[in-house]
Amino acid sequence: MKLIKDINIILRDRIVKGSIVFSERIEKIIMGEGDYSLVNDSQLEHIEVNDACYLSPGFIDIHVHGAAGSDIMDASQEALTKIKESLLESGVTSFLPTTMSMPVEDIKRSLAAVRMNMCKEVTGSRGARILGVHLEGPFLNKKYKGAHTEENIVLPDFNLINEFIDIIKIVTLAPEIEGIGKLISFLRDKGIVCSAGHSAASYEEMLAAIDSGISHITHLFNAMPGLHHRNPGIIGTALTTDISVELIADFIHIHPAVLKLVLQAKDPGQIILVTDQMQAATLQDGEYELGGQRVMVKDGIARLDDGSLAGSTLRLDQAVRNIRKISELPLYQIINMVSYNPARLLGLAEELGWIKEGNRADLVLLDRELRVRAVFKDGFRQI
Repeated sequence: MKLIKDINIILRDRIVKGSIVFSERIEKIIMGEGDYSLVNDSQLEHIEVNDACYLSPGFIDIHVHGAAGSDIMDASQEALTKIKESLLESGVTSFLPTTMSMPVEDIKRSLAAVRMNMCKEVTGSRGARILGVHLEGPFLNKKYKGAHTEENIVLPDFNLINEFIDIIKIVTLAPEIEGIGKLISFLRDKGIVCSAGHSAASYEEMLAAIDSGISHITHLFNAMPGLHHRNPGIIGTALTTDISVELIADFIHIHPAVLKLVLQAKDPGQIILVTDQMQAATLQDGEYELGGQRVMVKDGIARLDDGSLAGSTLRLDQAVRNIRKISELPLYQIINMVSYNPARLLGLAEELGWIKEGNRADLVLLDRELRVRAVFKDGFRQI
């Protein structure tokens, strides 16, 4: 077992000074000076905190297309390994590989590769844990395709879903397209999160979709109509209901002032920070690929040839720092946006996403500037 002493522990509802004993799971949280009489100190490995100030739960990113020169759609174990290892550097201990709208057989190969990787993972293995798949498309609105290729956007296909029902955790879809109602009901009954995205749905269509089973919104503001005072649309729905939303807090996809608006309008528990990372994440400017399309990255901004944003190079720890910079929210609520909130959305909060005795020991040591100093997954030190 391991011991981290005298650290600011970021709990779900507060920050406390204390110590923590853990193995693969969190064994004991000792508040304040605490009582070590129940712990055999001689059997503990003491973890030096050095310049670390906070102990956070491991981060969870539910929207990752790639990193370190690799793409989820590469459909290879080598690509998945590179992505998993790269994510650790930003404090991410769990994530959802996220697909693009490509030919159905390409999507299936990608999903099969993810399933194989999940089956092979063992406790203590290096790299962020794959929790399942975020299927972004191909059931989208072509008018708001974003970086998705129009020819690969199709009407609902139950065969694609059925074959991989065991690993699909989120499906991003446009609630207004033909035949989508049956798919939403089917996914809801299977416990899969239905997320509105790449969509032109009206406010009224969104309310009906929420009643049918939509419970989340993919990268709010991006790939959807802007907020209009006579046509509030998806954004109006997000700001006036308790539906959860993704935010790409890189100050590129969303202006800081608009992020502030969402932080003021939404309960912090309904906000999930994501990266929408593509393969250029952690790498230099240059030419890359996303969903079979060429992407040029300049000054860290990824764009298609037509100028459309194509994912991001954002790290999740940077998203946390960005929100901290513009918000007066307490730090524990911001950390919840990359830990407890995504875990709860996926129905995994009894295992992951917050520091609680019995939960998996996915932990991140952060310094005062919220930079990652060490990462543990299942109690094993990763960096």
